[in-house]
Amino acid sequence: MAPRKWNRDNWPIAAAMIQYPNLLPDGRSVQDQSVEEWAATLADVVDAGFTELDPTDSWIRLADLSAERLDEFVGLTRSLGLTIPAISTSRRSLIDPEHGEEYLAYGHRVIEAAAAVGAGSVSFGFFGPLTEAQKKVLWFWTVDGVKNPDDAGTWQLAVSRVRELGRHAEELGIEVSLEMYEDTYLGTADSSVRFVKEVGLANVGINADLGNLIRLHRPVEHWQEMMAKVAPFAKYWHVKNYNRTEDPASGVIVTHPAPLEFGLINYRAAIRMALAHGFDSPFLCEHYGGDGLSVSAANRDYLRRILPRQEGH
Repeated sequence: MAPRKWNRDNWPIAAAMIQYPNLLPDGRSVQDQSVEEWAATLADVVDAGFTELDPTDSWIRLADLSAERLDEFVGLTRSLGLTIPAISTSRRSLIDPEHGEEYLAYGHRVIEAAAAVGAGSVSFGFFGPLTEAQKKVLWFWTVDGVKNPDDAGTWQLAVSRVRELGRHAEELGIEVSLEMYEDTYLGTADSSVRFVKEVGLANVGINADLGNLIRLHRPVEHWQEMMAKVAPFAKYWHVKNYNRTEDPASGVIVTHPAPLEFGLINYRAAIRMALAHGFDSPFLCEHYGGDGLSVSAANRDYLRRILPRQEGH
């Protein structure tokens, strides 16, 4: 097992941009904003104390910027003291029945963009767009969304497309992390492990976003059991937490977003499980509800308290 590259002081812990939509109130896209407008948004991230940024593609699609505009964006981040350790994609499933091939081509552009901006990790998922029912409720995860088909052919298509992206990423020294998400091929710990084993590439692993699962208003496997299964395969990791209450008598399950150190998942224990298997990838802090960026900043500070003091074993 190779020595760790980082310690608690310099481990890359990125801010997610899920609080910031791609479409602006005036109808424009973030893609078309000026550098000064991008700077106004990123000032929030800097003011929250972050030195790393994941330009999550629900906010901006770096892969769809021209080379000149991408250079402008990277120049801006550097001027603000921000680095980009990873790029996450959202709701662009490689097996989307209408846009799967389009999203596969986009995935290749994401990998190229990651290499261009110096990111060592990309995150993909098989979750689809929010349904109309999900858009109408307070917390979208309380309503069932799009499900991956229980079909061997589609599963194999997913494996082959991830393998294709993984090989491309491997050529550029980039890791691919597949996000755990309900009702997808990475919807349980067991299926996640089975999937990455079938892909069979050392640089393709699991984004152990257990928060996506423990927030569900349905029975789920205990987080500790899930983590034990996925820890050997953990790569770029989205971290968030939730409170969860279960009433066996009535069957009622209620969940709510919580800061990382106060929710159901014990991240001190979860991270140690991953570290024991050589985990050496960046983190992404995200939080739904309220001032998610500020909660993410508090979560970053918590991570810095519990990560290893020194590099190496």
